[in-house]
Amino acid sequence: MRWIRAAGRGLLVLAVVVTGYVASGARAEQGSATGRGPLTLATAGDLTNYLGPLLEGWNRTHAGEKVTLVELPDSADETHAQMTTDLRGGDRGRFDVLNIDVNWTSEFAAAGWIRPLERGRFPLKSFLDPVVRTATYDGHLYAVPYVTNAGLLLYRKDVLAEEGVPPPRTWAELEQDAKTIAPKHGLGGYAGQFLPYEGLTVNAAEAVYSAGGTILGAEGKRVTVDSAAAREGIGFLARGIREGWIPRQALTYKEEESKQAFQDGKLLFLRNWPYAYAVASARGSKVAGKIGAVPLPGPDGPGKSVLGGSNLAVNSHARHPDSAARLISYLTSAPVQRQVLTRGALPPVRAALYQDPALIRQFPYLPTLRTAVIHAEPRPKSAHYDQVSLAVQAVVQDALSGRETPEAAVRRLAHELAAISSR
Repeated sequence: MRWIRAAGRGLLVLAVVVTGYVASGARAEQGSATGRGPLTLATAGDLTNYLGPLLEGWNRTHAGEKVTLVELPDSADETHAQMTTDLRGGDRGRFDVLNIDVNWTSEFAAAGWIRPLERGRFPLKSFLDPVVRTATYDGHLYAVPYVTNAGLLLYRKDVLAEEGVPPPRTWAELEQDAKTIAPKHGLGGYAGQFLPYEGLTVNAAEAVYSAGGTILGAEGKRVTVDSAAAREGIGFLARGIREGWIPRQALTYKEEESKQAFQDGKLLFLRNWPYAYAVASARGSKVAGKIGAVPLPGPDGPGKSVLGGSNLAVNSHARHPDSAARLISYLTSAPVQRQVLTRGALPPVRAALYQDPALIRQFPYLPTLRTAVIHAEPRPKSAHYDQVSLAVQAVVQDALSGRETPEAAVRRLAHELAAISSR
């Protein structure tokens, strides 16, 4: 009897404990249903180390919604690979908020990896018009623009001033200066990002767009690359490598390598993103105070830049989607966007900042960049964008290295893109 009474008391205690545990679990589930709680933000490598301090500002005032920053590799291709591996894993994955390249929005949305967002929660009308289009898919908002970008032509203004020539506006002027002026000053002529990775896709698309061509039609459903304009654009770059006014070393360049070559005083002209201007102008740079920036040239005048930058998206399985949306609102607010520029040297999405006199004094390229962004074109939109980009990289690399003529490369690319689009 004593054993039975003791067992009864034990069962009563166990029942109380279990009941308490279940109630606690129910409260936890109820708490998570509000969508508030800690977050993980995944991003490509932070080259200017600005993002940590911005998130510290959030964490100081959001004790229950603290953000852990996860930095992935600098390379867009490697970041894409790690993000998609995590997202394909199902369940929750490691990442709640994703800082994604603007051209991944369509792919991630089509795959169901990111959730649609309420337009009314974000000040989209305060952004530069073209950047909002990079955040939509099939008529719905799937991300919020965070950083924009457009390629610029950086040049040695001291060298051109000494020669008495203005910065080039056309491909012919760029080629002539790269052939004649650069060697006189012991410089390479022109470089971009020509290693086979996402940067080569961007450079190739800019050359094709500048010549008046396109690569894919709307949402990637039609292949349009087999054109005289595409042959002209790819041919321009291939001729530069073949004739030497684009140094062959540029076939190994990504953003950082090309920026470093320009910053070390080895190039007359460089196609790169605006961050390269800011870094190369900083104290200690060999070319500080000696560089300028203009729109990319084209065959008959200013060419077209590809719209770069990144968007903030929420994982479909995010633990705390409301906190995720609140974090995105914070990172796209006017004060934080100002710091994105001043701390990170990255172009903000808020239109008003491009007309701020104090910022223009600090970043003289802002008016040029605004014009470039407004007239920029997105990379080809496709639910299979990663495959599209890999095809562009492989084919264009063969053309630049002389393994294939530009004409044959464009025909081959059209065939490969048609196979991808039909999947």
